[in-house]
Amino acid sequence: MAKNHVPDWLNNSLWSSRSPSPQQSLTPAKTSIDSEDMTRSKNSAVKSSVSAESPVNLPVPMPPPAVIRAETHPVPPPSPKAEIVGPLNGNNSSNFCSDGENGSSASCTTTSGISSTEDISRQAQLSQELSRKIINLGEVRRLASQGIPDGPGIRAIVWKLLLGYLPTEKALWPTELAKKRPQYKQFKEELLMNPSEIARRLEKSASLENDGTETDIEGKGLLSRSKVTQEEHPLSLGKSSIWNQFFQDTEIIEQIDRDVKRTHPDLHFFSGDTPSAKSNQDALRIILIIFAKLNPGIRYVQGMNEILAPLFYVFRNDPNEEDPAMAEADTFFCFVELLSGFRDNFCQQLDNSVVGIRSTITRLSQLLKEHDEELWRHLEVTTNVNPQFYAFRWITLLLTQEFNFPDCLLIWDTLLSDPEGPQETLLRICCAMLIIVRRRLLAGGDFTSNLKLLQNYPSSNISHLLYVANKLRVKSPGLNF
Repeated sequence: MAKNHVPDWLNNSLWSSRSPSPQQSLTPAKTSIDSEDMTRSKNSAVKSSVSAESPVNLPVPMPPPAVIRAETHPVPPPSPKAEIVGPLNGNNSSNFCSDGENGSSASCTTTSGISSTEDISRQAQLSQELSRKIINLGEVRRLASQGIPDGPGIRAIVWKLLLGYLPTEKALWPTELAKKRPQYKQFKEELLMNPSEIARRLEKSASLENDGTETDIEGKGLLSRSKVTQEEHPLSLGKSSIWNQFFQDTEIIEQIDRDVKRTHPDLHFFSGDTPSAKSNQDALRIILIIFAKLNPGIRYVQGMNEILAPLFYVFRNDPNEEDPAMAEADTFFCFVELLSGFRDNFCQQLDNSVVGIRSTITRLSQLLKEHDEELWRHLEVTTNVNPQFYAFRWITLLLTQEFNFPDCLLIWDTLLSDPEGPQETLLRICCAMLIIVRRRLLAGGDFTSNLKLLQNYPSSNISHLLYVANKLRVKSPGLNF
């Protein structure tokens, strides 16, 4: 029987202010994602994301470089998004605005550095946990699930711990980083090499094996035509040909280049003609190329750049890491680990399987039906709004295109901190997004208006959203919509 009213907790006036809701095993860092030998050519539309404790008497640290909006002149976005303006442009205050849903009025909260005593307290607790010799990952997860305050380098370290890139024993950090970072450097040297250079090195290796018995033409190091093998010839179509592989990779690299240039055009960090923006784009490009080469079963899928961007932004702005090359290496391994939990969504051959993207979207539909059958029936039966029309982008891009960048980072804090894994948490957040705008969906009535609303999701109170998502963990008698 369809539910017919909204629970009191959803209308609570608490959601007119910004207050986060309460809420492992380590896996070795990976360089590739296990999958069948399959390729993917799927396009996804990308559009331009504990109760309060007593205050701790600590000096409030300065936040890391905040998100800076680029000055652009395109058509204004359909709905205003909150933005953070930070010390890079001389303004340390941040405005967070949210449009109230389900009866709550729109509100704006102005923050300066740390927004509340709760954030200060949580930041102190996280700093204390991270200072231990053996870090309690369960406690870090609990604190991070409420949102990580903007303390210097805290989010970067916590994300690396939650993704299994750093072990919980701090004494092992230097050893682990000393192994992984040079490994990434080796990937760059080997996988980004021009075929001509590969051929030259093969020639040099063969020459050493011959112990100098065969000399180059006129001692100039040039190969005679008879020595150019089929695999080394630029026109070879053989599967083992380094040139044939090079030309196949060129198409993917061109797609990566186009997508990287479109990554968050409203943020100076990723866009513009400044040396730093170009350097950041180049780092994204290299990471995606190396990932594609190491994962031939998945390679590159349009939109992966949007998933990579938050990781690189957080690690590159870590004040504890001055070398940008190290941030690039750390981002690569964490990107591999994050995508390993969503790899089936990027395999076209698995689309119609029980683990593919269509099955994932079906689980979202079932979750909505379980918690709000009235809304489910209105969307999928009355107005025929297929969840694939809006949820495909939500799920494959991990909500990076539905909210502004600062809110996206808060959502990812919750995604990464859930011990059940990010996939289930992501589905609960998607379901909560539907429930929060249920009145507008039910009042809108027709297919066009509802689809437009969901494809251009309105600004929302992220604390409210994450609270509702957490309520959906278990279906209880109190959830009577």
